[in-house]
Amino acid sequence: MKIATWNVNGIRARAAQLCEWLQRDRPDVVCLQELKATAAQIPAECKVPDYHAYWHTLKGYSGVSLHVRKDLFAVDPVFSHPPFDMESRIVQVEHGNLVIASVYVPNGGKDYAAKLDFVTKLAAWASQLHAEGRELLLCGDMNIARTEIDVHPKERKPNAVGQRPEERALFENLLGEHLVDVGRAFDPDNPNLFTWWAPWRNLRARNIGWRLDYLLAAPAIAQRATSCVVQADVGTSDHAPVVMTV
Repeated sequence: MKIATWNVNGIRARAAQLCEWLQRDRPDVVCLQELKATAAQIPAECKVPDYHAYWHTLKGYSGVSLHVRKDLFAVDPVFSHPPFDMESRIVQVEHGNLVIASVYVPNGGKDYAAKLDFVTKLAAWASQLHAEGRELLLCGDMNIARTEIDVHPKERKPNAVGQRPEERALFENLLGEHLVDVGRAFDPDNPNLFTWWAPWRNLRARNIGWRLDYLLAAPAIAQRATSCVVQADVGTSDHAPVVMTV
C-alpha cells in the first residue's frame, strides 16, 4: 500500500501534474494541502473516479483533501473534521481502528499564536486517539522543520518561524511515544532530506531547502513500512510529494 502527501500550492495550477502523478504512482491514499480553491473551482480532471475523495476547501487560501482508493473500502467512507479545525486545515477518515488525516498547519507568519494553538490541539487530539487504542496516520505540511538537520545550513536563521524552539517542542510533543516520523526513521542521518524549497535563486535545483512535509504514523504502522521517499523531481509546487510504502 502506498500513502502519499503533497502540498500542491494551488490545485488549479497543478491539476495536470496531479493527474500524471496519480496515474504513474497509483497511491492508495492521497493527502493534499494548500488547495487554494473553492469546491466549485476544483478542476474536473482532479476528481479521479478510482478514489473516494473529500475536498475541504476555502476560497483562495488553505484547503486540504483526502483521497482513498475505492477498492480499500467496502462501503463509502465517512470523512470528518476534529473540533479544532480552522480555515479548512484538516480532514480525517476512519477505517476500522485506523484514522488517516490530511493536515495543513498554519505557517505562523501572520498569526504565530494561532499556529501554536493549532499544533497544541493537534497533539492533544493525537494523544486522545492513542488513549482510545486507535492507530493514527497523520500526513501533511506541518510548517515546522523538526530539527536543525531538517533545514539546509544556508537557510538556518535564528528565531525564524518554522525553526523556533517552542515549535519544535510542540512537534516532539505531538510525536510523543505514539507517532513515528517515518521519513526520518528511514534516513536518520541524511542532512539533505528536504521537502520544501523557496521559489527563488534556483534553490530547489541546488537542494537548499527545509523538511516541512511528513508522514507521522503509529508505531504498528511504521514498523510495516518498507520505504518513505521524497519525490523531489515531481511537479512545480514549492513542495515535493512524500510517499510511504507499507
